[in-house]
Amino acid sequence: MDFLSASLQLAAVERLDVADMELLVRLENSGVAFYDVLADRIGDEEAAVLLRRNGREEAGHARRVLRALELKVGEGYEAPPELSEPLQIDLPDPIDPAMLPLIVAGEIDGDAGYQGWADHEDDPEVARLLRLNGREETKHADRLREVMAILESRTP
Repeated sequence: MDFLSASLQLAAVERLDVADMELLVRLENSGVAFYDVLADRIGDEEAAVLLRRNGREEAGHARRVLRALELKVGEGYEAPPELSEPLQIDLPDPIDPAMLPLIVAGEIDGDAGYQGWADHEDDPEVARLLRLNGREETKHADRLREVMAILESRTP
């Protein structure tokens, strides 16, 4: 499964089960590589710093979903090692800034997804963790808009 396929599969889920949450952990872990590739290929160091920050926070999202998964499953849950293996990420080289609004939309949709999953969650602590991730997805969209502004300011 690749990054886009995993994103689309999870977007269709209303209530997270264990398999969905494990896929979500893997997707969020892959967000680190996704943002690193964007940063490496964007062609602007100031923009790259912001993109890498998003990536570091995606790793935090994965850890938070793992905590939620442990709460949901109970004591003794051990995450399969493949959850830390990044999904395949296909991005052009160099990155066309015209694709950034699509990533902004993906982050906004990610927030909506997290809020919806939290709405369907019985455990209030699991719901809280999901909502935290969602709010940070919107912050990622805001940071991407900053990247777009930086790139536009450098365009002759």
